[in-house]
Amino acid sequence: MSYTRVYIHYVWATKNRRPLLMAPYRQQLFDHIRQNALLKGIYLDRINGYTDHVHCLVKLQAAQSLGHVAQLLKGESAFWFNRQPGNGRPRLEWQEDYFAVSVSLSQLHTVRNYIENQEMHHAKKTFAEEYQALLKQFLFIKTLENGGEHFRVNTGRWKRPDD
Repeated sequence: MSYTRVYIHYVWATKNRRPLLMAPYRQQLFDHIRQNALLKGIYLDRINGYTDHVHCLVKLQAAQSLGHVAQLLKGESAFWFNRQPGNGRPRLEWQEDYFAVSVSLSQLHTVRNYIENQEMHHAKKTFAEEYQALLKQFLFIKTLENGGEHFRVNTGRWKRPDD
C-alpha cells in the first residue's frame, strides 16, 4: 500500500477574466464541483473564489495526476454551469491555463484560510493583482514569446528578500 499526502493549490480563471461567477450562481457552481469531485474520487479539501476565478485545495491520491484532476474539475464544471437555467447568463468558459503549486502540511491552515476568505480578499485586491503576486511568490517568470505572455519557472538561485 502506498502512503501519500500531496496537497495542490489550484487557481483558474474565466476566459478573458470575465466576471461570470456572480452570486448565487458562484456558490451553486462550487457545490456542484464538490459533488463532481466526490464522484470522481477527488478529495476536494476547499473551494472558493470570486467573480472571475476559482481556488481549490486538492489532496491528490497516488494514482491521480495534477493535470488530469484540473481537467476533470474545470471541464465538467463549465459544461454543467452552461446547462443551468440562468436568465440569459453568458456562457462560461475557463482559460486554458491554470496555476497549481504544492502545499506543505505546515501551510495547510494558511492556504485554507486564504481560500475561504476570497470575497474579503478581493475587496482590496483584484484577481490580476493576486495572480501576479502568486506567480512572483512561487518564482514564475513572465516571458513574451510568439506575441503572447508565457510563464516559466525561475531555475536560478532563490534569493531571500534581504540578500
